[in-house]
Amino acid sequence: MAARAYWQGQIRLALVSIPVEVYSATKTGAQISFRQIHEPTGKRIAYEKVVPGIGPVDRDDIIKGYELSRGNYILLEEEEIEAVRIESKRTLELVQFVDASEIDPLYYEKPYYVAPKDELAEEAFIVLRDALRKAGKVGIGQLSIRGQEKLIAIKPCGKGLLMETLRYADEVRKGQSFFSEIDDKKPAKELLDLATSLIDSRTAPFDASAYKDRYVDALRRLIDKKAKSKSDKLVIEDAEPAAGSSSNVIDLMAALKNSLKEDKPARSAASKASRRSGKPAEEPAKRAPRRKKTA
Repeated sequence: MAARAYWQGQIRLALVSIPVEVYSATKTGAQISFRQIHEPTGKRIAYEKVVPGIGPVDRDDIIKGYELSRGNYILLEEEEIEAVRIESKRTLELVQFVDASEIDPLYYEKPYYVAPKDELAEEAFIVLRDALRKAGKVGIGQLSIRGQEKLIAIKPCGKGLLMETLRYADEVRKGQSFFSEIDDKKPAKELLDLATSLIDSRTAPFDASAYKDRYVDALRRLIDKKAKSKSDKLVIEDAEPAAGSSSNVIDLMAALKNSLKEDKPARSAASKASRRSGKPAEEPAKRAPRRKKTA
């Protein structure tokens, strides 16, 4: 089944308009969701709209309210809300270009793939893609869709473009208030060197496929097992024992040194495997030599 476009329209750069189609880059099917079931009958539980002290109410009697303070609401009719909705437009105008590093990762929300709508749009699409890549810039604009106006960023992605919705400034909390009580003191040089060496030893190219959601995998195994047994019998799998410590006092120096020792056999095995395959083993990033202090 072909993917359904999230949005169809045109990207406009000054006087140039490029017809495009936008598709979600993520999928929700990988996660497992549950329904609440009435155990004696096996039927799904439904929910009623109720008012405390009154009971169930008709849908026609429900309107939306914005809570100003506890129990104090401003009531809004659907017609009033509709009147201020942003008209959905079929044009995404790129109004600014910035370095990707200027956008804090906190602002990124959800990714979408952007492809030319047809062969006639390909030439202009490729020019925009390669111009962004050459300049090392990200295009910024606002997209009106489904009554809302979203802030977006456009950047090259392989042969296509990646569109990412961004959070607005008032949607992002400032982190400094959470970090204000952290001590400003510098760590001991030896500890810092050990931690840096540990990071170097585990440095490798990122490969998302190397990581699995073990909880989801365990749930799937449990569901498959119960489906095959056709039984509602309780099935409890042994969980891995939690890593414990005989003391709350951690010897940080010893822990870092032991971590480096544990990494060495793995690195040696990787080197042997690379010799057997004829491919060079990936080496961790080398640190620049320290300069000698002069008197």
